[in-house]
Amino acid sequence: MMSESSRRIYIRNASLVASAAFLAATTACGAEAGSTGSATGGSSGGAPSVSADGKPGVTAAMYPLQWLAEKVAGADAAVTGLTEPGVEPHDLELSPAQVAGLSETRLVVYIKGVQPAVDEAVEQHAADRGFDVATSVTTLPATEEEHAEEEGHAEEEGHEGEEHAHEVEYDPHLWLDPSRFATVAKQLGEKLAAVDPAHASAYRSRAALAATDLTTLDGELTKGLATCASRSIVTNHSAFGYLAGRYKLQQIGISGLDPDAEPSPARLAEVAKVAKEQKVTTIFTETLVSPKVAEILAQEVGAKTAVLDPVESRPESGDYLSAMRQNLTTLQAALRCS
Repeated sequence: MMSESSRRIYIRNASLVASAAFLAATTACGAEAGSTGSATGGSSGGAPSVSADGKPGVTAAMYPLQWLAEKVAGADAAVTGLTEPGVEPHDLELSPAQVAGLSETRLVVYIKGVQPAVDEAVEQHAADRGFDVATSVTTLPATEEEHAEEEGHAEEEGHEGEEHAHEVEYDPHLWLDPSRFATVAKQLGEKLAAVDPAHASAYRSRAALAATDLTTLDGELTKGLATCASRSIVTNHSAFGYLAGRYKLQQIGISGLDPDAEPSPARLAEVAKVAKEQKVTTIFTETLVSPKVAEILAQEVGAKTAVLDPVESRPESGDYLSAMRQNLTTLQAALRCS
């Protein structure tokens, strides 16, 4: 019998073939309108209540939160990440060891709505120790396209579609706005101060330094994207709403918030039409999502492709800050910013 993960990969690959066929057909007719595999959790478990050297354990659900937790924790707490590098966070499946670790960790740093397995585990095993960072900032609503896409997939796939629909009504990719992430840093400092009062001042001090670094990054992005010939970004999935909103760009997502969800032919046609009308020259792919549909769309509208990193996983080199600065460089080239 085909495993659940294999069946999901089969469904996504079949959708890619259908999408490619659709775009090829529209090209042949001269129409105006123009994946990821499932993953399991890595070998790291949740952090214990106290590490071997007596430090309080902190568990971070995914890379940007782990990066921030390590900055704020410094040498006073032991931070463990649940999502290994190269793993698509949305598809994370927790191992028994990771679930057991969540029962012991002093603080779980996560964003509700990104990783269903983490949401469930926190609710069941660490409800009084979970810090949903989305509660620290004003969030953006999910797009209308996202709701329509989820409803369509729920109808097509029955219960499986319902299982993978988002449980929240907001866009969870808030770390892509450094100004919001700076607010999260300060709140995390307070959470760690409460967990470990003996080092409260050190946590607050490091949180302030992290917030300063993020504020500096925010200023660089604001200045670097202030004067661009184009302000439209066509992205593989709608992960960049916070970045677009903060820096006055228009995001046009090929698919919605969930990178697993394949775009419908109607959505592809709509994006191709808008891209042509707005003379978009670059279609953005991502580091952990299959670029096939984006590449076909780029060919259809006469554009090139470039990687825009949603920073959901640890970069091959550098860190969150350097990845965001590389995004700035990529956007400046694509949008022809002066």
